[in-house]
Order: sequence, then structure tokens, then C-alpha cells
Amino acid sequence: MAFDVGQRVRVAEREHAGHHRTPGYVKGKRGVVVRPHGAFRNPETRAYGGDGLPERRLYLVALEQDDLWPAYPGPPEDRLYVDVFEHWLVEDS
Repeated sequence: MAFDVGQRVRVAEREHAGHHRTPGYVKGKRGVVVRPHGAFRNPETRAYGGDGLPERRLYLVALEQDDLWPAYPGPPEDRLYVDVFEHWLVEDS
């Protein structure tokens, strides 16, 4: 599934043994797709000697700081921007 700029997404909240590029503190959190970066070899399989194919789409996702850190003292419009591979994103309605 490809995501569009401005689309609401949620970072999947699932266990994953071994190497992965999705920070634990964003799992289960909602965000908005800011920009697609293109498709790249999957680092989760490359870390174990695989070829990383098929390539996976990578997105820049904006998450609200106060959703990540409930006691966040900054302005409510502050965002954290994180690159997330497509297989870690689900549509959020």
C-alpha cells in the first residue's frame, strides 16, 4: 500500500526480534505522511545477510511531540519527524 502526502497513519505496534529501523517510542503512535523518500532495500533483512529485496517504500512521518511525551513542555505545534518504512505503517482513519 502506498501512502499519500497528508495521509494519517499509525506506526504498527508489534514485536520484532532483531534489527529494525523503527524506534520503539513511535510504535503505536499516529502521524501524518510528510514526504515519500522512494524505495530502498529492506535493512531488516540486509542486516542478516539478505539482499533486502523486494525494496520497501520509505516515508517521512510527522508525529506530535505531546503524543510521544505526555509531559512535553514545548509548543503544541512541535513535531518529531522520523523516517519509517511502509511495512511499519498502517492507515489511520
